[in-house]
Amino acid sequence: MGSHGGPLTRPRVPAPSADAPFDLDEVLRTLARTPEALRELLDEVSPASAAAAPDGQWSAFDVVGHLIDGEETDWIPRARLILSKGADLRFEPFDRHRHKVRNRGKSLDDLVDEFSWLRDANLDAVKSWRLSPGQLALTGEHPEFGTVTLRQLLATWAVHDLGHLAQVARALASRWGDEVGPWRAYLPVLGDSRSG
Repeated sequence: MGSHGGPLTRPRVPAPSADAPFDLDEVLRTLARTPEALRELLDEVSPASAAAAPDGQWSAFDVVGHLIDGEETDWIPRARLILSKGADLRFEPFDRHRHKVRNRGKSLDDLVDEFSWLRDANLDAVKSWRLSPGQLALTGEHPEFGTVTLRQLLATWAVHDLGHLAQVARALASRWGDEVGPWRAYLPVLGDSRSG
């Protein structure tokens, strides 16, 4: 119920215009916020909570490891390949599970620190390129999707971050899924609710 006794309503958010220009600065700001958002979500999280995961999903620890893999082997290497305008613009396949072996024995704090450092370096690289609209339209070859533009790659990088931040929240919330009782029906973060 709302503060006046009526039902809660969600504010209407206007749909983005199909004509809205790609805003690289906004994408970069979104990417720059991810390390701090992770720090805030994961500060002083117990090892048990960091390892908790809803059925079939990754834990917070896994997500941070996966984000590191993206920083090292996906986003910037693929962007550099596109910008090279070489004869072979095929992307190397991305190993979505590399982190499982790579991060054994590491702490969550160490992973968040490593991710933050890598992200800062990668954003510095992108900013140094001073990308033009023509460069953003350059293409590479994704192993599954075929031809993709640099603009699409950079937008995907930001959306990928946002999706994984939500995944971290779901993983952390899963620790208390059985404790919330009947409120579970109204907690979409637990994955089986009616609505938020």
